[in-house]
Amino acid sequence: MSIESFSQFFMSPTGTVISIAILLILVAFFALNLKKNETLSVKALTYSAICIALATVLSNVKLYEMPTGGTITACSMLFISLIGYWFGAFPGIVAATAYGILQLIFDPYIVHPMQLLLDYPIAFGILGVSGFFVNSKNGLVKGFVLGAIGRWLCSTLSGVLFFAEYAGSQNVFVYSSIYNISYVGPEILMTVALISVPAFKNAIEHVKLSLTNSQIKISEAN
Repeated sequence: MSIESFSQFFMSPTGTVISIAILLILVAFFALNLKKNETLSVKALTYSAICIALATVLSNVKLYEMPTGGTITACSMLFISLIGYWFGAFPGIVAATAYGILQLIFDPYIVHPMQLLLDYPIAFGILGVSGFFVNSKNGLVKGFVLGAIGRWLCSTLSGVLFFAEYAGSQNVFVYSSIYNISYVGPEILMTVALISVPAFKNAIEHVKLSLTNSQIKISEAN
């Protein structure tokens, strides 16, 4: 199958069905991982669905759109990072990967199978690493920034491998790095500023604390 045929297939109804099937499998993995705590599982699925919905809506609030791909959105990446921060690394990465599949379904741009992986499931899936900072001071900021940098690295690598022609006579690594940080960077700064607002930060920590207390109560009951 040629690259053009692959792209057309993936953007066809059949390709959309396959994407949705993969999405459902990821949701199933998410649910099975949390099944041991059924009450928490319901909360996790509910909160995660809300975060993914908010992130999807905010991803369409484009503050600035780059000429050849990439946008500064209204802090959409934050709500994906929240899932990992509230529920841990594995659920966070699975949910973030599912969000990447959603982005692929809604706004696909495909030139190569590896580019598809780098720009969608891998790039967004990395946002779930916030789950590794659950117990860290300023963990959400650390996890979000690390995840966003991971997304930038994926986009930079994708640019080097599949969009080198846009660099012209420039060094392709330098061009791709600067191009991608020009939209990821501002969103990182805006999001960190938002997280630093006391009222917003306290609301996030309140949700986390309530979820933690729920998990403790379930463990004690068992």
